[in-house]
Amino acid sequence: MKIHQGYNNLKFHEPVVTIGIFDGVHRGHRVLIDTLTRRAEEKGGESVVITFDPHPRLVVAREQGSLAFLSDIGEKIRLLQEAGVDHLIVVNFTPAFRRMSACDFVEKVLTARIGTGYLVMGHDHHFGYRAKGNYETVNECARDLGFVVERVTGLKSGKGFVSSSLIREALLKGDLNNANKWLGYSYQLRGKVVAGKKLGRKLGYPTANLRPVYRYKLIPANGVYAVETVVRGDIKPGMLSIGSNPTVNTAEGKRHIEVNIFDFDEDIYGEEIEVLFRYRLRDEIRFGSVEALALQMNRDRSMALKLLSATKSV
Repeated sequence: MKIHQGYNNLKFHEPVVTIGIFDGVHRGHRVLIDTLTRRAEEKGGESVVITFDPHPRLVVAREQGSLAFLSDIGEKIRLLQEAGVDHLIVVNFTPAFRRMSACDFVEKVLTARIGTGYLVMGHDHHFGYRAKGNYETVNECARDLGFVVERVTGLKSGKGFVSSSLIREALLKGDLNNANKWLGYSYQLRGKVVAGKKLGRKLGYPTANLRPVYRYKLIPANGVYAVETVVRGDIKPGMLSIGSNPTVNTAEGKRHIEVNIFDFDEDIYGEEIEVLFRYRLRDEIRFGSVEALALQMNRDRSMALKLLSATKSV
């Protein structure tokens, strides 16, 4: 996949194009992208995805403190490449760009700069100033400009169409099973290992304290998870805790992300590791003593190993 920063000086052969934020590049997005790549192959052309960085909500929202997303631009690039896209155009989303109307974008960018002959749109996709561009308005512009718009119906789940907002909601509720099912892969978090209080080591479970690399990365609900970690290129099983450590912190504290990598005790301070959330083991619990906490951690480790081993054997 070739990556293009902006839409100047581009030349494609029979481009089949789609537009979107593609937060998480989940299974709903894959329905659209699979249609895109299939149409490009049928026409002997090239598949082109247009996305935006930073996330438009970071430019539009007055308050950014509560914003959280499934993926940063690096994760999107990797997932779109895995989906078989030929070209990715990353548009710098600025306040000025935000004010461009949908029809202006169609005429000045899709047609004049990219040479779009075929556009694939999600059934509920909106873009352009104040999100006024939808299938109907874009199709009207397309007729005047001489290209075709195809509308693709999304993937349905028991809770409606699979969407980034549905997955974000599931993760925040601790529903990792559905979140991973709708994503089509295990939710991932890249973090830098930072110094902690070393309480886990005293309990026999040394942990790596993680600070997310991407400031706006969504952190799942508090609790304990069975995870796999990618450390220095190797995949290792472990268990991860998200929360305020209520057993040892009696006052309500800030959230911490701590991962115990099984049978691993190397110094990785300052390094970046990746965590793959495989299973949710339990809620965060305040125990009556650190001894009771240690016993539960023993049970958590056993359950994590059992679940992760079963996954590998499938």
